[in-house]
Amino acid sequence: MPRFLLRRWHGYHVVALFAVAVMTAITLSMFQWELGLISLFVIGLVMIFTAQARGAFEQDLESYISTLSHRVNKAGEEAVKQMPIGIVLYNASYQIQWANPYMMAYLPDEFLGKSLGQISDELVPLIERGEREEELTIEDKHYHVSIRPEERLVYFFDVTETRETEALYQEEKTVIGYVYLDNYDEVTQGMDDQIRSRLMSQVTSTLNQWANQYDIMLRSISNDKFIAVMNERSLEEVEDTRFGILDQIREVTAKEKVALTLSIGVGKGEPSLRELGALAQSSLDLALGRGGDQVAVKERSGKVRFYGGKSNAMEKRTRVRARVISHALRDFVIESDKVIIMGHKNPDMDAIGAALGVLKIAEVNDTDAYIVMDPADNNPDVNKLMEEVEDHDYLWAHFITPEEALEEAGRHTLLVVVDTHKPSLVIESKLLNQVERVIVLDHHRRGEEFIKDPVLVYMEPYASSTSELVTELLEYQPKKVSMDVLEATAMLAGIMVDTKSFAIRTGSRTFDAASFLKSNGADTTAVQTLLKEDIEQYVKRSRLIENAEIYRDGMAVARATEDETNDQVLIAQAADTLLTMNDVRASFVLSRLSDGRVSISARSLGDVNVQLIMEALGGGGHLTNAATQLENITLQEGENQLQQAIDEYLEGGTTS
Repeated sequence: MPRFLLRRWHGYHVVALFAVAVMTAITLSMFQWELGLISLFVIGLVMIFTAQARGAFEQDLESYISTLSHRVNKAGEEAVKQMPIGIVLYNASYQIQWANPYMMAYLPDEFLGKSLGQISDELVPLIERGEREEELTIEDKHYHVSIRPEERLVYFFDVTETRETEALYQEEKTVIGYVYLDNYDEVTQGMDDQIRSRLMSQVTSTLNQWANQYDIMLRSISNDKFIAVMNERSLEEVEDTRFGILDQIREVTAKEKVALTLSIGVGKGEPSLRELGALAQSSLDLALGRGGDQVAVKERSGKVRFYGGKSNAMEKRTRVRARVISHALRDFVIESDKVIIMGHKNPDMDAIGAALGVLKIAEVNDTDAYIVMDPADNNPDVNKLMEEVEDHDYLWAHFITPEEALEEAGRHTLLVVVDTHKPSLVIESKLLNQVERVIVLDHHRRGEEFIKDPVLVYMEPYASSTSELVTELLEYQPKKVSMDVLEATAMLAGIMVDTKSFAIRTGSRTFDAASFLKSNGADTTAVQTLLKEDIEQYVKRSRLIENAEIYRDGMAVARATEDETNDQVLIAQAADTLLTMNDVRASFVLSRLSDGRVSISARSLGDVNVQLIMEALGGGGHLTNAATQLENITLQEGENQLQQAIDEYLEGGTTS
């Protein structure tokens, strides 16, 4: 209530009481004048004391209100001047008009009329963009900036301690890794106990020194596997060295004349230790699926970074896994009402050969099977083979279009994907969602993109081709396999194409598979006929090679003209041919495809990991054989990106 109203109300109240008292005294005097006189005297005294008390109260009230107002004003003034919050007023030209003492440390002595840019170069652009809340760093301090454009006022709240606490929390978050000796069993098989003991002692000592250097807790959980527990700060330090422990282990074991390599799977970002362990195991599986001798660091978001992978995958000496996979595949085939086999888009000789091999497995187990082939997406390299298949009534009857495959696929259908593991590369991706059970058979190094929840995976990067893997699965089928000449020839052609007639990526098991196919009717002369090329293709390939130049360190790069288009097979053949030239360690051929994309094929003899270079450009493949396709760029821009990826590889860059 306002003070003058309070005073008026209080006055009326006193007058009313006085009137009542006087009337009472007069009434008493009418009956007994002595009592009336005494009453009037008492009333007078009361009125005097009431007036004095009222005056004292009003004085105290006015003094209190005056003092409180002064204190509030003074507190506001002190807050503006002393609180650890920056306050700045500016004009329409973004010039400083006033700042509280807290901001003086960031302003020149004569700051009035100076630009807000004196505080931070980012401040004026923020205001011009209409931003109201932002975080800025000013002289190693972090501030939450609150902008009030209506008042032309800016508040600065110091959040440095909060950000430092957050950074410390991130650095101390737990990271789990699994360290695995890739080929321990194969290397130590038949090795003398003393030599094996000395070898493991050197490996363990090297690993423990590495762990102590980076504050990692490392414990052995089996002969060939260790668990590593660290924090994110330690992981960052190890990543800065590009996981040099891989090279150290390789060098240490080389002194014992053995090729022992290391693979590491790291999981980070999960709040639960159980989930971190699962993420680390998934990372290790990914590293091993890519051939081993490398590290995969996987975050909670699914992002993966790879390190290493500079050596060829070691060929396994045991066939136990092939036999187990063969029997498991047989069980899945028998349990299915039909089998659909699908390779990658624009299938090559290896994809078709492997598909024919799986068709044979289904046949010997009395299960209907079909191979998916898109007539509009034929690879010119397989035209001769497909012409032979069309003349073969039985085989041709088992080829269907993607549309027919979608109609055939049912709940109990088994889908077998060969020569790829990426959903984006299969002929008909809708099939992956339409069937419940998918099997993946592939020889490529595993990438981040992978078919979701397959019931069986057989991926061996050491293998020359998928046709080789499927041939081994045929060998271990319980029922005797009787192959048609065309089937065996097609599978042998798949092996020969991917090995360049047994010149690269060829192990002892490659020759074993070829021997099995030859014994089952494969015709090597027919293979040469299937692989023949016409003169026009040869001339176009020669023109591509003619433009080749050495970029750096034996990296040969050939680029087609902007108005020229070539198919993927010719580009790959040009890269193969270029690799046979003197002083060429790795070859790269760029050309535009008919659909407008820029294709890059890469090849090496093994000392250059072209897979890592192609992965940096969004592609993938093998250590010695990889490729990628780039969209919406010119050939010159594609070559610039390629050169940058080569530079990063040679200077120790990673792919992610």
